Amino acid sequence: MTPEQKANLKRLFKPRHVAVIGGTDAVTVATECRRIGYTGPFWPVNPKREHIGEHRCYASVDDLPEPPDACFVAVPIDAAIETMAKLNAMGAGGAVVYTAGFGEVGAEGAKKEAKLVEAAGDMALIGPNCYGLINYVDRVALWPFAHGGNFPGYGAAVITQSGMLSSDLTMSMRSLPLAYMMSIGNQAMMRIEDCIDTLVDREEVHAIGIHIEGLKDIKAFEAAAMRALAADKPIVVLKTGTSAIGAELTISHTGSLSGTDDVYQAFFDRLGIIRAKEPGDFLEILKYLTVTNRPKGYRVTGFTCSGGGATMLADYGEELGLEYPRPDARRQADLLPLLPHTATVSNPLDYTTPIWGMPEKTEPVFDTMVKSDTDMAVLIQDYPAPGLDESRVYYYNDAMAFVRATRRYNIPAAVCCTIAENLDQDIRDELIQAGVAPMQGIGDCMKAMKAAAQYASARQSLLAAPPAQLMIAPDDNKLADTIMLDEKQSKSLLAQAGLHVPRSVLITHPDQLSDHAVLAALGEMGFPVVAKAVSPDMPHKTEYGAIKLGLEDQQAVMDAYHDIHHNCARLAPDARIEGIMIEEYVTNAVSELMISIRRDAQFGCILTIASGGILVELVKDAVTVILPHDDTRIHHALNQLAAAKLINGYRGHGAGNMDAVVNTIRILSDLMAEQPTLHMIEINPLIVTDTAAIIADAVIHRLIA
Repeated sequence: MTPEQKANLKRLFKPRHVAVIGGTDAVTVATECRRIGYTGPFWPVNPKREHIGEHRCYASVDDLPEPPDACFVAVPIDAAIETMAKLNAMGAGGAVVYTAGFGEVGAEGAKKEAKLVEAAGDMALIGPNCYGLINYVDRVALWPFAHGGNFPGYGAAVITQSGMLSSDLTMSMRSLPLAYMMSIGNQAMMRIEDCIDTLVDREEVHAIGIHIEGLKDIKAFEAAAMRALAADKPIVVLKTGTSAIGAELTISHTGSLSGTDDVYQAFFDRLGIIRAKEPGDFLEILKYLTVTNRPKGYRVTGFTCSGGGATMLADYGEELGLEYPRPDARRQADLLPLLPHTATVSNPLDYTTPIWGMPEKTEPVFDTMVKSDTDMAVLIQDYPAPGLDESRVYYYNDAMAFVRATRRYNIPAAVCCTIAENLDQDIRDELIQAGVAPMQGIGDCMKAMKAAAQYASARQSLLAAPPAQLMIAPDDNKLADTIMLDEKQSKSLLAQAGLHVPRSVLITHPDQLSDHAVLAALGEMGFPVVAKAVSPDMPHKTEYGAIKLGLEDQQAVMDAYHDIHHNCARLAPDARIEGIMIEEYVTNAVSELMISIRRDAQFGCILTIASGGILVELVKDAVTVILPHDDTRIHHALNQLAAAKLINGYRGHGAGNMDAVVNTIRILSDLMAEQPTLHMIEINPLIVTDTAAIIADAVIHRLIA
């Protein structure tokens, strides 16, 4: 967005006057503005009506009293373009274009969308094909349907690419405080990153929720996300939709291990962005982050008035990696006089029903438990259904005692019901006013608490050491066709870069097997050896019988040579066989890995690490990282693999050289940065021994000039 458009966006967000161009939808917008409490001038434009509600209609935008700060455009496509041109000419601020039928319908619609943007000029444009903007702070609803949502003085800003989802979120019964709701549709002008950039400086915004189908400008999004991180405005993403992986990946293992969704996840991890899996946990995570302050670690203190509740709390939390510190001897001594004899001092703590609802008894228990060794606290309560209110006061008393204790020590706190429906509106509202999150469902609550702890940790790390610039070359968006180098060429290039490649000799004719130089080479390598076909048409050899392992003598090598040629002629008759490579056999492997770095038009260089060899697609033990990253992050990625247990020394077995693996990845990353024509490098397997990381097989794809 240009500086003029950004200035007009401020007018759109906080308008002095609103114009609505359209018919039925204009009536709805008038209703929604009234519902939210907008009291400024409201100017409907419709040549066929005299009034919309209590508002006088204008026949044309030319007749408006002055250039409106905010407009809602709901007329057919060509009329929308013409209207935007008139609004721009008269100096209007910004517009929500509700009209659909633009870029989302194909090439012709995209041409219309370009004309719309041109017509808008310096105006701020949200849409087209969107619901628009609800500003709960300043009470403006440029919105075409009935909306819900509540603003208790602070809230989340939610940005979606979907209209219906945004409407559904406002109607939810999850009591997420809302400051802004934006449905931005096609993002013809104002994109997700522009929304973040606009909202991040607003004091009333405590967190940002984003529904993403795709991103248009990765670098701009990253810059906006880092601004949000610096301002301590956590971003929670609900990512939907997948895209096809590049065609060249269908002939590599990488395609089955790291699709587009894995790359987006790696991108989010790089920026400390929290990923929600479905709308329910999206709302709960966002609510927890909006209402509470940031935890300093993963230590949870839990309270229930039920043994079953304590067990569920422990089960969910421990599965997610949350910690429940056991009360030490001194704490146990302090707690025992405060608890009934039927209670056992533990964490989570079931304080039992004899003191239930007696704040003079429960508050000292809460206080003693949370005043140390606690980063977050949660109280499990399921309130009675409406009409069964006899016991509600007991729940309420304990909740308020819990609120007082946690606020005393500034502990991020939540009151959570076991079943999502069992926390009524009144208690949710009161908890939010007290800065305690009313969480609905133990599972989602635990996910939110873990997410908050992860965010706080990631933020600290990223502010201390921001991610390096993405390895996106200027012409990466024009990635051309590729050719595959054969194994001999690939390994030669990797060896020149300083990587460990086994010694080998290439045999192009059977008579060479008796050649003095070949025999000398075999003698230097020593038996056993490996024989394999060298072909630019055969990325995987096993299924073609094009590789023979553990050859113990010269006759076995001769037999393997003929067998491989015979198998290739039968199973891959069109493959070009440029020779048979005889290579030294690595026998002291601790583990095998698959390492791939590929160039992506959006994200730059993407690293995939997986268990290698024949296990690569069988177990799908893989992790994806966007490069560049320092050695610490690469070590962290490697240790997420199950194969890392083998490399680190599993059950007393010797360890492999993890540093050699990290060094290999660093050299590969540098090679991709230095040679922009390299499109993909895949090594499988990388054999990890106690002293080295050895490239047993490699495939390189190079861009065609």
